[in-house]
Amino acid sequence: MPGVALERKNKEASGIPPPGQITATPTHPRPTPAPSSSGQRRPSAFPEASGAAVRRHLGCRAPGWEAARARGPSRLRRARCVPEAGGRGLSAAAMTQAEKGDAENGKEKGGEKEKEQRGVKRPIVPALVPESLQEQIQSNFIVVIHPGSTTLRIGRATDTLPASIPHVIARRHKQQGQPLYKDNWLLREGLNKPESNEQRQNGLKMVDQAIWSKKMSNGTRRIPVSPEQARSYNKQMRPAILDHCSGNKWTNTSHHPEFLVGEEALYVNPLDCYNIHWPIRRGQLNIHPGPGGSLTAVLADIEVIWSHAIQKYLEIPLKDLKYYRCILLIPDIYNKQHVKELVNMILMKMGFSGIVVHQESVCATFGSGLSSTCIVDVGDQKTSVCCVEDGVSHRNTRLCLAYGGSDVSRCFYWLMQRAGFPYRECQLTNKMDCLLLQHLKETFCHLDQAPMALFYPATFGIVGQKMTTLQHRSQGDPEDPHDEHYLLATQSKQEQSAKATADRKSASKPIGFEGDLRGQSSDLPERLHAQEVDLGSSQGDCLMAGNESEEALTALMSRKTAISLFEGKALGLDKAILHSIDCCSSDDTKKKMYSSILVVGGGLMFHKAQEFLQHRILNKMPPSFRRIIENVDVITRPKDMDPRLIAWKGGAVLACLDTTQELWIYQREWQRFGVRMLRERAAFVW
Repeated sequence: MPGVALERKNKEASGIPPPGQITATPTHPRPTPAPSSSGQRRPSAFPEASGAAVRRHLGCRAPGWEAARARGPSRLRRARCVPEAGGRGLSAAAMTQAEKGDAENGKEKGGEKEKEQRGVKRPIVPALVPESLQEQIQSNFIVVIHPGSTTLRIGRATDTLPASIPHVIARRHKQQGQPLYKDNWLLREGLNKPESNEQRQNGLKMVDQAIWSKKMSNGTRRIPVSPEQARSYNKQMRPAILDHCSGNKWTNTSHHPEFLVGEEALYVNPLDCYNIHWPIRRGQLNIHPGPGGSLTAVLADIEVIWSHAIQKYLEIPLKDLKYYRCILLIPDIYNKQHVKELVNMILMKMGFSGIVVHQESVCATFGSGLSSTCIVDVGDQKTSVCCVEDGVSHRNTRLCLAYGGSDVSRCFYWLMQRAGFPYRECQLTNKMDCLLLQHLKETFCHLDQAPMALFYPATFGIVGQKMTTLQHRSQGDPEDPHDEHYLLATQSKQEQSAKATADRKSASKPIGFEGDLRGQSSDLPERLHAQEVDLGSSQGDCLMAGNESEEALTALMSRKTAISLFEGKALGLDKAILHSIDCCSSDDTKKKMYSSILVVGGGLMFHKAQEFLQHRILNKMPPSFRRIIENVDVITRPKDMDPRLIAWKGGAVLACLDTTQELWIYQREWQRFGVRMLRERAAFVW
């Protein structure tokens, strides 16, 4: 074809290659690197591909790069440290493609900025900590703190076992002649009432009846020993003093230390001028009108005890705490004001860089490896019960009973007095005698009269004290603008009126408190609490008009009276468990909880306690569940672990979870946002 040949000839003359031979050759060929001495090729002087590789090779920094990108393509080439198209470097075609891509990216970023300026929703709490600092921290730089009423357990997340020390401090008197003050250990209010002894005797009769009704392993019933017979025998006995020196030595205070902590505080000579303080009582901060009972003084005691334990047992200098983070375990029924003050103390005063706050019951499930269970935490001064499902503690199932192992020790002392205990000088006001009673209880007690008082708390003889605590609404915090009071105040009048009508209907139904807490009566506190939260305080009721407000206020007061009556009753441990499980929302959840009951803490470590609790739950659970549940599994030593350490171990497991990285509250964030960070980051409903 002459025409085609002529056209091809003209193209060759003009320097245009024929189709299939067009190449994108750079204007100046890329230099080939010389082989290295080892015989391998050195990396190319100009890495392929992205601008990130060019920046990394030429040493350009990200801030200048972004600024140049925003200013335009001409300055972009200079920020890249790449010559213009006419010089050495990338070809003009490659630069043009890069410029186009960067220009498009610049337009997209400009559009995003315009959207932000127009009010597009942004995160409430901006990230104040660089991404590099938010990477997973090593577990040996995380300190897990589990504060108890009697024992503080503290250790690194990598430790096999925590350090356990008495949670007590002794402070030297500032002036001579200052009156001596000691927080009671085994004694408590409500013991010396006129009705105390009668109530104690009635409770003991129920205990004896329960012990007699249960057959022994050989099939026979237990023959009770009369107290008169035991007393007459013990009166004939004369105690033999084996050694005048008990081996215990008083703490040396010759150098007049300002304070003593832990074991040293326990063994301070009563003649020395030191006040003894237990900063936590029954799971809450020990606020009282006596010396050292203000919130500031209690927090100062806790700070000294924890700092001393970190220095002595973990060997961490306090100046290095800025490199450490903390996991703090709090009770299931917690005081928001107390938790806020503890977090502020840990971050701002002790100097930890970050903190995670979580509930004891959830951490106990982590430590035991169970996903769903009913947690029964029998401590020294309180017993808490709640149901945990998939890492969430159900709010309506939480109960706190105001008795524990120390009440069993005191009941044990009363029974020994009744039987003519030879050590007649034993006094509950003496620390050494209290330690002796604890030792005797842990060594010789099995599930007999004294430990059975956990199931019949009338045996404790406590009168006029609040014995059961439910999860209530908070009192409000001026630093937390989005609490329940704010949400209540912003509701419409129509919603308030509708809720008041529903509350009046539910409050008109007959309610009973006596007998076993099953069926409708068992979920009474749950319903009452839910109604109280929905209806709110009297200030919220004032949003309604006329008679509706007065009627709703009357209904609210009657519900509060009913709740106070319920909380005044001393529930037995088995009844508290049944009540907590019955407050679960669905039958499937209840079935899970009946099938798995985990007992933690050191207050129920008696021989045969596991079998007896299982027997009580099986006999008292609703018949509908008894037919479908094959076995009630009461777990007291999961994985052969000490039940006193399970919650702390769960805190150590929590430190290693990937999801925990989203829960850290950092010091700078707390400085800026305060208690709002707990609402944003806490793993439970704040």
